[in-house]
Amino acid sequence: MSRWGRKNVKKTPEVIRTVTEGLKSLYRKKLLPLEEYYGFHDFHSLSLEDADFDNKPMVLVVGQYSTGKTTFIKYLLEQDIPGSRVGPEPTTDCFTAIMHGEVEGVIPGNALIVDPNKPFRKLNPFGNTFLNRFQCAQIPNQVLESISIIDTPGILSGAKQRVSRGYDFPAVLRWFAERVDRIILLFDAHKLEISDEFSEAIGALKGNEDKLRVVLNKADMVGTQQLMRVYGALMWSLGKVFGTPEVLRVYIGSFWSEPLMVTDNRKLFELEEEDLFADIQNLPRNAALRKLNDLVKRARLVRVHAHIISYLKAEMPSVFRKDNKKKNLIYQLPVIFSKIQLQHNISAGDFPDCTKMQEQLMVHDFNKFKTLKPNLMTALDELLSADISKLMPLLRQEELEAGDQPGVQGGAFIGTRAGPFGEGDPFLQENGEGCEEEEDWVVTKDKPKYDEIFYNLAPNEGKLSGNKAKDWMESSRLPNSVLGRIWKLSDVDHDGMLDDEEFALASHLIEVKLEGHGLPPELPTHLIPPSKRRQKGSDA
Repeated sequence: MSRWGRKNVKKTPEVIRTVTEGLKSLYRKKLLPLEEYYGFHDFHSLSLEDADFDNKPMVLVVGQYSTGKTTFIKYLLEQDIPGSRVGPEPTTDCFTAIMHGEVEGVIPGNALIVDPNKPFRKLNPFGNTFLNRFQCAQIPNQVLESISIIDTPGILSGAKQRVSRGYDFPAVLRWFAERVDRIILLFDAHKLEISDEFSEAIGALKGNEDKLRVVLNKADMVGTQQLMRVYGALMWSLGKVFGTPEVLRVYIGSFWSEPLMVTDNRKLFELEEEDLFADIQNLPRNAALRKLNDLVKRARLVRVHAHIISYLKAEMPSVFRKDNKKKNLIYQLPVIFSKIQLQHNISAGDFPDCTKMQEQLMVHDFNKFKTLKPNLMTALDELLSADISKLMPLLRQEELEAGDQPGVQGGAFIGTRAGPFGEGDPFLQENGEGCEEEEDWVVTKDKPKYDEIFYNLAPNEGKLSGNKAKDWMESSRLPNSVLGRIWKLSDVDHDGMLDDEEFALASHLIEVKLEGHGLPPELPTHLIPPSKRRQKGSDA
């Protein structure tokens, strides 16, 4: 075809069906060329890949050693994590991405960063020392079908441990913070001091405060009066570190499956857990909005970066005294920031940290910097002013469709009010009607003991109401989310009440849980009461 023929060929407009597709296209066409031209990746965040847009929502769990990070994750999943260890000493010594997989197993860091389907390929620059301390635990778990969780090493106090890590710990945290949907910052009710490294780690989360949720864990180990003092001390410590007038939301509770040590604040812990779980459950619904928000934030930083680099390039002499001029420009960077801010009408909040930028500029050759390229800047302004707004109707449509979906399911979320068994659950309301008899099954040997308790609770027509069963079950001191799961498994006929067999089954499951074992996601055949087994057979 001739040149003249080609000129009249019209480009078919790209059809965008999802917000994620639209964001990927905008990033590749309008933002990435600008990032590469002005060396954005040398100063700030590395470039994004398709996996960064396509991946499930991620939750980053951060805290000092022995604050219960790994136990908190196990509590959410109701399952052990391959390769994890729990103890009072610093046990988690690596970053662990906990993701869904059909087969249980652990993938080491070096293998993980070459997988194009995982969003970790850009961790390569942190080096071998970090990659030896990075792994992915894959497990078949319902919670992980909707989200992924990043467990982090326990943060220590003192300079010695900070040096011995062998990699830039705050920089790795910053990399994850920029890409995750939620950051859970864990504190222990007995360990409120914020060490040097913890303060540095919190500093690395700066700019992502909207993703941050603070959890005061192990709160069942103190009484009500002490808890008020602990909460006040924590808020004071956080105010010093974050240095903002806004108060961070702090969730108080005991996030593990063991009985509560002090039960005075049981109702408070239950409500706080519901709020936190509801927040996590909504992550899949808000994932597209979070990605859009992060891309806009990134685009604004790229615009500022382009103006800074082009200004420094324009100020450099062509031949003599280049080194002196470079030092002078770096020293005057705060003044340059103010000039750019006024000249281009850019908000002060869009600028990077000045001190950090000065340190980074010291090692760069200003002669290699590029001048302002109008067509690239026009494309960026178009992205911020028009292209993003075109995606908003699509975003609203996706939000309406996601509104009917239940969010994160499985694990500890089954035992919450936001879970799928709201009706007929004694931990929410009372209700009722009935069933029968006994055959040999796992619970048979202890049934006489359970029957004695059952009849002492004064059942009505052979059934215990939800409220009566609830009061007795709560005497085990297990968290309500765990008791909610036990109720769901035990109420085999779903009538909102327990007969003698179902009560015996509930008692057996409570004992199993108190011995430290996990609960099955569904009731296995050998645990189904005999009469209910026969009922199921006749229904079939």
